[in-house]
Amino acid sequence: MPITDRSSSLQLTHHASLRSQQRSISLPTIDLVTTYGRKIHARGATFMVVGRKEVDRYKDRGIDLSRAQGVHVLLSTGGQVITTYRNQDLRSIRPRKRKHSHY
Repeated sequence: MPITDRSSSLQLTHHASLRSQQRSISLPTIDLVTTYGRKIHARGATFMVVGRKEVDRYKDRGIDLSRAQGVHVLLSTGGQVITTYRNQDLRSIRPRKRKHSHY
């Protein structure tokens, strides 16, 4: 059963709620990432990420994303938050290598 944040339209799975608490990632931070983060489609899901470029870009507009830097939010195809974690390396998000059908 998804857990809904009353202040926004975010739906967190039980796993996402548990992991965000364990990793000290607050709901407002998850909301910042899903609103201003970079969207990367890989492995059948959508990764929303705030990196250094997003922090610099939105600083000029008066939006402070420094507390969300390095936070990754993994969304299902339906838009539910599957999990959240911190990682500075955006290169780790890559599509899986496809296997050829003749192997």
